[in-house]
Parts: sequence; C-alpha cells; structure tokens
Amino acid sequence: MAYNSYGSGFRRVTPVVLNLIIINVLVYFAQLMLDSSIELTAKLALFSYDTGLFNPYQLLTHMFAHATRDADGSVVIFHVLFNMLGLWMFGTNLERIWGPKRFLIFYLVCGLAAGIAQMLLVTNSVSYGASGAIMGLLAAYAYYFPNTEFFFFPVPFPVKAKYFVFIVAGVDLLSGLHPGKLDDIGHYAHLGGLAMGFILVIIWNRTNKKTFY
Repeated sequence: MAYNSYGSGFRRVTPVVLNLIIINVLVYFAQLMLDSSIELTAKLALFSYDTGLFNPYQLLTHMFAHATRDADGSVVIFHVLFNMLGLWMFGTNLERIWGPKRFLIFYLVCGLAAGIAQMLLVTNSVSYGASGAIMGLLAAYAYYFPNTEFFFFPVPFPVKAKYFVFIVAGVDLLSGLHPGKLDDIGHYAHLGGLAMGFILVIIWNRTNKKTFY
C-alpha cells in the first residue's frame, strides 16, 4: 500500500512516532531472543477474560508486541513491519497537528479500546500487536486528509482515504463475523481502535478547534 501526503520522508518523522517505532522494534527483537527462555510474548500478550490468564497490565503491553515466528518456527517480520509503516504513514502528520502529548494519548487510548474490544468479543482469545492503535490513526487521518489517495492490492486504481477507511472497516467486520479456519487476525481489535479513533477526533475537534487548525 502507498499513499500521497504533504509530509513524507523518514527524516521528517516526529518524535513520539519515532520513539514508538523504536520501542516496538526493540520489543520485537527481545521477543525473538527471550521467547525460548521466558516466553516473553505470552507475558506481553492480551488474554481474554474467560481464559483465566488476563491481567490488567496486558491492555498496555499487548500493543507493543508482535508475531515473531510462524507455525513452522520461521522468523516473520511482516507483522511489525507493516504496523510500523502504518504508524509512520498516519502518525507523523497527526502528531504535527496535535503535538506530542495529545498524539500519544490518542494512540494509547485507541490501543486500549482495541484490546478491550478483542478481549470482550472473542472468547478464549490471545492477541498482540499495534494494529488496533494504528487503525485509530487511520480513522483520524481519513478525517483530516479525506482526499489523500491510497493504492492497495488488488484494486488497480487509487482510493481516497475517506472511502478507504470504510472499506477496511467493512472487511474487518465481515471477517470478524465469518472468520476462516486459519484466520488469526484481531478483526474486532481493528474495529475497536477504529471506532475509538473516530470518537476521539470528533469530540476533540468540536471542543477545541484551535488545537487542530
């Protein structure tokens, strides 16, 4: 997936986005090194309440952990790579609009909402990843930059952000209602983060317009 925006280039990345990327990458490598000895991923992941393994701290830690190996034990990097790409793509411009403090609050609240949605709506589940928080960023990005064009496979033409966000939401909703046997994606986490992103950006925009324009 690619996009066009007024701010691009890794050298322009904003401070909170950069630090979040660094933290996520460091945690990813820590998982690779420590899973065999202390099962770090299992300690960071979010377990649904019905498993008996839920701890409140998991609502925060799960959004900094990512898949490190597939079913065959091979190292996988696409989970963390795509999430960090999304964080950079959507987050950089949003942090410039809001400032570091408000951006971080937005990111964490969307991640918390994503975790709660997944934990409550999917029984006997375990989840991890920054996708829910990043879906919240996508919602805000579509709100502020509705005419930015995205290219994504397999659609052969660009789609504006204001349509793209609803396409993504529709796919997640259908996939959540009718998951495949091998579907291990947190669709309800995506929807929870997306919904919270829309709620926050609408409330903030109505109550303090000077913060955004």
